[in-house]
Amino acid sequence: MTAILQISDTHIVPPGARVSGRLDTADALERLVSRINSIRDQIGPVDALLISGDLSDDGSAESYERFRTLIAPLGLPTYVIAGNHDAREPMRAAFAGVLPDAGPLNWTHRIGDIHLIGLDTLVEGQGQGKLSDESLSFFETALSAAGNAPVLLALHHPPFSCGIGFMDDIRLTNRDDLRDIAAAYPGTLRSVCGHIHSMIVSDFAGHVCISAPSPCSTFAYDRRPDGPVGFMTEEDGCLLHRWDAGFQTVRIGPVAGSGPYSF
Repeated sequence: MTAILQISDTHIVPPGARVSGRLDTADALERLVSRINSIRDQIGPVDALLISGDLSDDGSAESYERFRTLIAPLGLPTYVIAGNHDAREPMRAAFAGVLPDAGPLNWTHRIGDIHLIGLDTLVEGQGQGKLSDESLSFFETALSAAGNAPVLLALHHPPFSCGIGFMDDIRLTNRDDLRDIAAAYPGTLRSVCGHIHSMIVSDFAGHVCISAPSPCSTFAYDRRPDGPVGFMTEEDGCLLHRWDAGFQTVRIGPVAGSGPYSF
């Protein structure tokens, strides 16, 4: 049995700053880390921590240093992928020894039973994502090396339409290229992503794809063409993915409800 915790879209900024002049994202992440540690005996062993992009809101070296300090109490091996708010070189420097020394921030690791693959969808200076030819080739090679083992694929930009217009405008632009490779995998493949600050489950390439919530904000699920563009000040937790003869995913909320009460 293997368990991987996924936290996404933390949007950390240097001390004293707030995202959009409003969100204290560091406090939000600190609360989530505390919540996770308070229920470690309930959720069982966790093998690794996956951060699915937008670690930083401004791409600064100071924000990455602060992010590392905030997640340190989890004490977990940590694997990170880039989001559209990240900056590739400061992120590479902050996670030297974990991320590749040059090129796209792609990687693959065997975590227990799971082949964990991270792909770089960052197009610096733009909101939408794209997988370079180098990244697509990396993915194809990593899948081939996995054999028929369970694969957890992580990328920041969703390869599906979420229905929120302003987010679909900045999704993964070449998802068909990714689909062609993923659809050919004969084993179990679960794709996970971030970017849309909501947990949404979708089909992709004949497999399940799940987007993670954000600990600092959400986007209203508003499918109207003229729906407002903006965020909601709601902290929405994270996901825990477990492999035990099959994938299972559960959301961990940022706060505990009262109880349990007798039926």
